[in-house]
Amino acid sequence: MWRYVLRRLLQAVPVFLGTTLLIYAMVFALPGDPIQALAGDKPVPESVQQTLRERYNLDDPLLIQYGKYMLGLLQGDLGENYTGQKVSEMLGGRWGVTVQLALTAWVFELLLGIALGVWAGLRRGRLADTLVLGGTTLMIAVPVFVLGYTAQILLGVHWQIFPTAGTDDGWPLSYLLPGMVLGSLGLSYVARLTRTSLAENLRADYVRTARAKGLTRARVVGRHTLRNSLIPVVTYLGVDFGALMGGAIVTEGIFNLPGIGQQVFQSIQLKEGPVVVGAVTVLVLIFLLVNLLVDLLYGVLDPRIRYE
Repeated sequence: MWRYVLRRLLQAVPVFLGTTLLIYAMVFALPGDPIQALAGDKPVPESVQQTLRERYNLDDPLLIQYGKYMLGLLQGDLGENYTGQKVSEMLGGRWGVTVQLALTAWVFELLLGIALGVWAGLRRGRLADTLVLGGTTLMIAVPVFVLGYTAQILLGVHWQIFPTAGTDDGWPLSYLLPGMVLGSLGLSYVARLTRTSLAENLRADYVRTARAKGLTRARVVGRHTLRNSLIPVVTYLGVDFGALMGGAIVTEGIFNLPGIGQQVFQSIQLKEGPVVVGAVTVLVLIFLLVNLLVDLLYGVLDPRIRYE
């Protein structure tokens, strides 16, 4: 297994370099002067502009800038923004908010999505199946900002079940409503994947054999069918955790959560490229690590899978 892990880590290197170079190029291509954006409408003396441009390598070609960034990254340095503040310090206090929000959304779609998928899969073609398919289709069709504002007004303002914004009530209370909104799309896909995979496996030969041996329905589903049915679901959940971390920008904005998404959004407006690149770099690392863990989990769910 360790050879497999080492091979996957080596495969992740070009993915990491390609992704970060692409992000760096996109930030590099943003129109406007970041030094002037920092000063707003106030004029910036030419000498100050030149000093700042040399300090932050703004006149270097793209590949030279990227190479210097990667050299700093190898030493654990995410760089500075254009006011001299360490990017790692700017992001450090915000990771906790985003991780708690992403984990809340992930657990929500994991538990409720699998439960709904099993409920519908065991009742394929019946009313329960129709309700789950209709409800998940509706959640996929509604944009997250519409769902977020609707949930905030109904559940937060009118019925006062959840806090409407901020983190004053701590975890988990402050994160429940934004977590449900953020995880609603993933929940729909998890429920549909579980439902389809379970319904297909219930028709497999090994399930008929298990029933012929006299095993109870609960044992057939819980021990034999569900375990195999969860492999595509685990794949999706692994990929989706990275997507939740990066996709929290809109949700954090609606619920006024001071997380990474809010910081990235503010940095894009201020043209602070180092902050955007630093945040995305860490997100890419988390995404690659989670995918490796998901691949290793395949062997736990299905012992027939070997790490060769």
